[in-house]
Amino acid sequence: MNRRQLIASTTAAAVVAGLPRVALSQPSGASMPQPPVAKKIPVVIEQLGRTRTDDYQWMKDDNWQAVLRDPTLIKAEVKDHLTAENAYREAMMASTLPLQETMFAEMRGRIKEDDSSVPAADGPWTYYVEYKTGDQHPRYMRVERQGTWMVDGEPVTKNFVVAPTPQLLLDANELAEGKAYSEVSAAAHSPDHSLFAYAEDAQGSEVHKIYVKDLVTGEVLPAVIDSATGDFTFSPDSQWIFWTNRDDNGRPDKIFRRPARGGETTLVYEEEDDGMFIGVGRTADDRFIVIGIQNQETSEARYIPGSTPTAEPVVLEPRVVATRYDVDHWGDRWVIRTNADDAIDFKIVEAPTEAPAKANWKDLVPHTPGRFIEGLDLTKDHLARQERADANTRIIIRDRAGAEHEIAVDEPAFALSLAGASEFETTTTRYAYNSPSTPTQTFDYDMVERKRELRKTQEIPSGHDPADYVVERLNAPAADGELVPVTVLRRKDTPVDGSAPLLLYGYGSYGIPMPASFSTNRLSLVDRGWIYAIAHIRGGSDKGWGWFLAARRMTKKNTFTDFIAAAEHLIQRNYATAGNIVAQGGSAGGMLMGAVNNMRPDLWAGIIGQVPFVDVINTMSDTSLPLTPPEWPEWGNPIEDAEAYDYMMSYSPYDQVKPQAYPAVLATGGLSDPRVTYWEPEKWVAKLRPATTSGKPVLLKINMEAGHGGAAGRFDYLKEVAHDYAFAVWAVEKGWEKA
Repeated sequence: MNRRQLIASTTAAAVVAGLPRVALSQPSGASMPQPPVAKKIPVVIEQLGRTRTDDYQWMKDDNWQAVLRDPTLIKAEVKDHLTAENAYREAMMASTLPLQETMFAEMRGRIKEDDSSVPAADGPWTYYVEYKTGDQHPRYMRVERQGTWMVDGEPVTKNFVVAPTPQLLLDANELAEGKAYSEVSAAAHSPDHSLFAYAEDAQGSEVHKIYVKDLVTGEVLPAVIDSATGDFTFSPDSQWIFWTNRDDNGRPDKIFRRPARGGETTLVYEEEDDGMFIGVGRTADDRFIVIGIQNQETSEARYIPGSTPTAEPVVLEPRVVATRYDVDHWGDRWVIRTNADDAIDFKIVEAPTEAPAKANWKDLVPHTPGRFIEGLDLTKDHLARQERADANTRIIIRDRAGAEHEIAVDEPAFALSLAGASEFETTTTRYAYNSPSTPTQTFDYDMVERKRELRKTQEIPSGHDPADYVVERLNAPAADGELVPVTVLRRKDTPVDGSAPLLLYGYGSYGIPMPASFSTNRLSLVDRGWIYAIAHIRGGSDKGWGWFLAARRMTKKNTFTDFIAAAEHLIQRNYATAGNIVAQGGSAGGMLMGAVNNMRPDLWAGIIGQVPFVDVINTMSDTSLPLTPPEWPEWGNPIEDAEAYDYMMSYSPYDQVKPQAYPAVLATGGLSDPRVTYWEPEKWVAKLRPATTSGKPVLLKINMEAGHGGAAGRFDYLKEVAHDYAFAVWAVEKGWEKA
């Protein structure tokens, strides 16, 4: 769980792409809408001998835990202010409505509405999800398997004269009917294929209910699991279900077990440290149930034999601060990915089934600096691993004898992702490939024959030719000499002379990399002559785990200066002009937006901070919030550490707002968001608006019926993307000034 255009010089590109120009202007004679004025109620906070004053602390609902579960409980004065902010933004951006509608139609036109995933085989069935035309949500399906597969080392063959009829497991559209928000966050069948469980978040707060369906009778069993994180697993014998509880403060704190079809609930494990996340799953070979415990830098695993699922969990290796490991089981041994022994970019070790403690770990894939091992997938005779280096990925296949080979790709910037196998006794794994210009291709790969089979190519119904686009990889020099990768996407006919508007996207936290992947939505900017760029800044793991470690706690500012360096390099190389760039980032990337907005407002035409984590000092000092204790390893603890307090204060976007000429700003949030609470963007806007001297608008968009991820439906979500991109165009064109 983590935080968190239509320009005259590019008319030719827009015409080539067949996209209309739309004038972004206020209706003739219309008066400029007036923004809400947030009242100030100064609250003086003393902490570690320091004093700060917060004028807008009143925006935090004292009853926020209840509001997450029932947004109607929000106090009236906060609701009224959010409603006024939404109305002001809508009035200010009224001229963009035709463009929003046009972009939404474009984005929807690029989606194959009657679509389905590549079926995943598991024993006698293959499972998949599908969408019917007009569906906002998926339908979970299965169909009897044809052909030959292995069970306990023996082949099973089944062929049908007439193709079997698919079986509907869950229609999430029916589940969502009549609800403002509904998302199925997890769904899985039991190992014996008799049950199907799914977790629904019905308010966007990530508080789930877990339902279990009998696939023989079609009945949804009456014993519903409440207050869950959405994380669950069946026991290997299918008789039990394990899940993670979410407490009143929104944290995962306990693992429970009960008979899968209903019955008495038993506490399996309770985590006493508020700073740790927990979850539960099964090993690839179904030999064990594993409880994973971790924060940003420390982890621990506990295991339960699958043959005795009611046994007490056993610690695999006791937690040690700054040591991380995660485990799987490979038939006759444990396989462990870890950063132990100074393996900064991780290594893979093996250990005996009966003695898995660290004293018995033996290197299987040694540590190589700069080659970050992101994850692995086990089948009976093969280990597939995904690695990252220089902001690109690769997949390595290893057999039990130790022979390795790579699945190769030849493009300057791309995203290769290991999906893995859906069953253990197979020689086939699955992976996906795309690039900023190339739609996703899904392959099944025979690890013995080293042959791949294309199973699906993402269809773009409205049409798409990768040859119309150019993908480039630049390296921007950072202030300390490090080279920051920047991925650039543009149309071939978009000039590189500084005239094109540019959207620069960044994140840079928690070790999460930004893949150089394909997105149909971006084309609504790129086909209008925009350049789209991704800055692979420190704080992510784009160049290895050390890339992450170089921008956390007392070096966090590297994230912000790397992003600024990327913008300056793009300007130097004539991809952009200062003041003609829109910067975008979400959650912890929204903190990045707030920081670079304060540090270099001259670079940006607009800032889009999506669910922005901007009130850093207050949030990281509030131990009641779900993510505060778990994230002290990432940011520092300003409650106990004066040095951390001072450093955090020096970049905290909310606290560093000052009178200067800010660009146009759009902050977005969700009322039910447990990760970045709604009051963070609300307070940021309230403080920014009277501070800016540029006269450019500062806008707030709060989704009153959603949380961190925005709207759940696939089309409703596109409306939010179209809104944000229309803001980008509006900011570059200064649409609020036109009459």
